[in-house]
Amino acid sequence: MAKQETGTKEKRAGRPRRERIEVWATGEEKAAITESAEAVGMTASAYLRALALNTPIRSKADYQAIADLVKVTGDLGRVAGLLKLWLAEKRGQGAYPSDVEAMMLDFRKLQHEVRQATALVMK
Repeated sequence: MAKQETGTKEKRAGRPRRERIEVWATGEEKAAITESAEAVGMTASAYLRALALNTPIRSKADYQAIADLVKVTGDLGRVAGLLKLWLAEKRGQGAYPSDVEAMMLDFRKLQHEVRQATALVMK
């Protein structure tokens, strides 16, 4: 969350939360909750709230996986574009057209698989 300096106190931006719930825990339980929250990039408060409200918790790894999949999709698109440009300018030079067509089909298949993987991660 973004914080703003106002004098000596810090004020949080976003939805105001004015109600407090106390939860009693052992030292080990508190440490486990804090560790779990940090592992997914959340505060302990946000983590417990999400659990209590049955909100899906996404880890940093989920967001990194999505970003990586988007990059791979873009890279595949750029390579396919270069291949298409090569086909337009030098068709039949350096490779058999049937091999190039098979490669284009492989690119399309890979792009489809990456889109499916991205959709699974985003659920």
